[in-house]
Amino acid sequence: MPRTTSAREVVDAIKDVDFPAGKDELIEAARRSGASQDAVAALRGIPPESYANREEVARSVRVDPASDLGTSPAQRAEQARAGGKPGQSQHLREVPKPPVEEELDR
Repeated sequence: MPRTTSAREVVDAIKDVDFPAGKDELIEAARRSGASQDAVAALRGIPPESYANREEVARSVRVDPASDLGTSPAQRAEQARAGGKPGQSQHLREVPKPPVEEELDR
């Protein structure tokens, strides 16, 4: 069975981190917090750079595209077309809501 985790689980694992923080600090903090092996493995897979906040970490970690990120099919299509940071998973690229969805949210 493949390992899976969610962006929410990873962010919860690093809730006590003072940002900015590097990859090694994030991994160590996740271990100290008792995070699952899957969450720690997901952090090991992020690019080795300094992260300004939890949102940057959540966008960089590789998780199941159907996890808790709440993107619509239109947003996922835009993520596939748009470029992202090197090493960033396609499904974690930042994209705005399509105009139709913005209209429906009003």
